[in-house]
Amino acid sequence: MQLLEEVIREQGAVLPGGILKVGSFLNQQIDTELLREIGKEIARLYDGAGVNKILTIESSGIAIAAAAGLEMGVPVVFAKKHKTSNVDGEVYSTVVHSFTHNADYNVVVSSDYLTSDDKVLLVDDFLAMGNALRGLIDLTEQAGAGLAGVAVAIEKRFQGGGDAVRAEGIRVEPLACIESVGDDCVNFCSI
Repeated sequence: MQLLEEVIREQGAVLPGGILKVGSFLNQQIDTELLREIGKEIARLYDGAGVNKILTIESSGIAIAAAAGLEMGVPVVFAKKHKTSNVDGEVYSTVVHSFTHNADYNVVVSSDYLTSDDKVLLVDDFLAMGNALRGLIDLTEQAGAGLAGVAVAIEKRFQGGGDAVRAEGIRVEPLACIESVGDDCVNFCSI
């Protein structure tokens, strides 16, 4: 998605450790026009795939998933990083390691919202090593739901998570694909 690549070039910043900071337009502050275009592109990519539900993980993936859900006319479910008092009854649960926060999270989804009748599209902001994505795949499998594929705003291909998932035959659609990062330099790969 050329528009997203342009915004990354103009407003993104590379931090030590290969971290791409997109807080000014995608994470902490959201460029709503860009978000609308992201939602439209995800809907276009998965048009005709039979998606009836979108699954993401809190918190940065929620806005992107909601934009796609609006465009596709389907509900959005998000895995919570902690079981809270308002999540009762049977839940699907898996552990996800966050390299950004260097912490493990026991993410949960109520079985009321993810069922074997669903064909799920997984949506997130980043795909790097694939830990969050692996957790979402596990939750989908626990529910017995079908998996239509994955849509991510930004894939950091050099970290290998997307390629590992593709090797399993799962469709992965990044809107911007980063081959490498350096000091103030982002190199995009062809998708």
